[in-house]
Amino acid sequence: DTRNRYESDIGRFKGAILPNTENFRDLPDLVAQYESYKDKKFLMYCTGGIRCEKATVLFRIAGFKKVFQLHGGIVNYWKEEGADLWEGDCFVFDARVSVRHQLSEGPHQLCYACRNPILPKDQNHRKYEHGVSCHQCFDKTSDLNKSRFRERQKQIKLARDRGAKHMACLLYTSPSPR
Repeated sequence: DTRNRYESDIGRFKGAILPNTENFRDLPDLVAQYESYKDKKFLMYCTGGIRCEKATVLFRIAGFKKVFQLHGGIVNYWKEEGADLWEGDCFVFDARVSVRHQLSEGPHQLCYACRNPILPKDQNHRKYEHGVSCHQCFDKTSDLNKSRFRERQKQIKLARDRGAKHMACLLYTSPSPR
């Protein structure tokens, strides 16, 4: 899985190797830890096919001979093969946040503080505050940042009360929330 941790957390192929990166840029530093797979046949995959194509080249340069990529990524695979080998949903970089194998919108939402996907039930967690924190980032976010995020939420509410859109609302519904 060439995707980031927050993506593979909500769905992956059964038996996938998860590098648990926070950002795709971290993957080159991890190639050496997969040395035991150098002579094995394996497939790189990602959501749409771009990162797995880059990762395949990266691993081939490092001497991996039998590494392949999933052309068109997960979404294309689902269209052509179905989702029998898939567990969970698939993170997407648009306002839907996640999709199911029929490409219907999944249940995930974004935490506006850390931008990690959360489930509706996560909003009941004691560390969740809309726009301020979730259970994944509460302990990682400073009090100063939480204060800033609360102010942002206050400004969003004031804009809505005036019948206007706040700049943050435009950012959070853009095609690329990360």
